[in-house]
Amino acid sequence: MDKLRSMIGGREDGEESGLTAQVLDASTLSYSTRVKWFVICFAAGILCSIMATALLFLPNGTKLFAVFYTLGNLAALSSTCFLMGPLKQLKRMFEPTRLIATLVMLLCFILTLCSVFWWNKKPLAIIFCILQFLAMTWYSISYIPFARDAVMKVFTSCLS
Repeated sequence: MDKLRSMIGGREDGEESGLTAQVLDASTLSYSTRVKWFVICFAAGILCSIMATALLFLPNGTKLFAVFYTLGNLAALSSTCFLMGPLKQLKRMFEPTRLIATLVMLLCFILTLCSVFWWNKKPLAIIFCILQFLAMTWYSISYIPFARDAVMKVFTSCLS
């Protein structure tokens, strides 16, 4: 019966499945495997960010700083795909409560790399890295109930 379905679907036995099937197959990891890969990916992100900070103090290390800092943030962000799955992660990233933080964060990733490689503006790259940090923080606390409200109250009380 499977052979008949594959022939009707136009797929040979040895042919690879489509992207959707591969994503669905990837989300069938066991809980312990998901946690292990989350920890590995998140630790790699932290390691890249720490290494980026060390590279900043080298001569002409701003390019390496921007690249490794952005890679570290991308690795930390993608680590949560192992916990909830890639499709659910993408859906939750673009929910209305996180949409602005997600877009600012992704825009800062791109602008950091553009400022270093195409525009050759190193101070601008550092500013975008700071904005990356702030956007990642705001995005991350959106997953904690009432955390954004608490942060807003703290800042408004400090400023007034």
